[in-house]
Amino acid sequence: MNNSSANLCNQPQSTNMLSPEQLKFLERAIELSQQGMDSGNGGPFGCVVVQNGKIVGEGNNRVTSTNDPTAHAEVVAIREACKKLNTFQLNDCDIYTSCEPCPMCLGAIYWARPRSVIYANTREEAAAIEFDDDFIYSEINAAIGDRKIPFHHHPNKKAKAVFEAWHKWSGRKKY
Repeated sequence: MNNSSANLCNQPQSTNMLSPEQLKFLERAIELSQQGMDSGNGGPFGCVVVQNGKIVGEGNNRVTSTNDPTAHAEVVAIREACKKLNTFQLNDCDIYTSCEPCPMCLGAIYWARPRSVIYANTREEAAAIEFDDDFIYSEINAAIGDRKIPFHHHPNKKAKAVFEAWHKWSGRKKY
């Protein structure tokens, strides 16, 4: 982790803590959020992935323009960065996003394993403009039988056999 990321992660959240270079990346994410909104791509969210001081992936929300509920800015930027870098791990990257990530994007971020995430608006501020993720956060912790969308577990020997084959397969890539 470089010093600027290490210092940022150990400090309270504040744009005053950002270096001029970090502020430039955050402002690019904000610019992408405005561009996406103005062009009708989707909600007001933007994101950039940065490696060694260079943007390697960027995106804005494209949910409504692509009819893809997973086309959030962070997911779009992570996909672009991974494709460009030819990897599924972003260990030496930082993610700058216009808003605190939703639960889906948070999951994608943890799977990508970046060094840090720097964001502008909070999830409470997103809720104030009708992007409220509290329902999803509560569903994650709800017992399966208490979830609003019914989940039905049906064990299957063939499905289990695929998992067992994966576990034994010498050609697998762990992630």
